[in-house]
Amino acid sequence: MEGLQSWVSEHKLSSIGTLWATTVGVSLAYSRTRTLLKPSLRLIHARMHAQAFTLAVLSGAAVYHYYDKNSNDQAVHK
Repeated sequence: MEGLQSWVSEHKLSSIGTLWATTVGVSLAYSRTRTLLKPSLRLIHARMHAQAFTLAVLSGAAVYHYYDKNSNDQAVHK
């Protein structure tokens, strides 16, 4: 787990792009089997799903970073 965290911290943009592209692919694959939409609409929906998921992950990372930094600052001041 430590190795994954260090890689993500060094390659932030690559990991976000990979996450986004993976979510688009998964959403396209899922919608292909479940709905009878045109391919263009499937792509629009997949992009929206990927953007929402990426925003959720970025928000979670920001909250984690905030609390991690605050707990480290409190440990240093004690």
